[in-house]
Amino acid sequence: MQDIDEREAHGWRVRIDRTLCVGFGDCVEVAPDAFDLDSEGIAIFIDPGAVDAVRLREACDVCPVDALMIFDNEGQQIVP
Repeated sequence: MQDIDEREAHGWRVRIDRTLCVGFGDCVEVAPDAFDLDSEGIAIFIDPGAVDAVRLREACDVCPVDALMIFDNEGQQIVP
């Protein structure tokens, strides 16, 4: 699996930086339909479009190591 994984959801580009993730799982607690932890305990996408935009943003924002990022359609980083 790549170190950086990106998906489109709600008009945003959502990124997981797997080199930063340490597996706290806060994202999974907030949005279990969007994220999960793989066998190594690192965040992976399930379906980020399956949760509403507010919950998706919250799930990315609660990451204590900023491994989850959101960019708007102009490439501006909006989370963290």
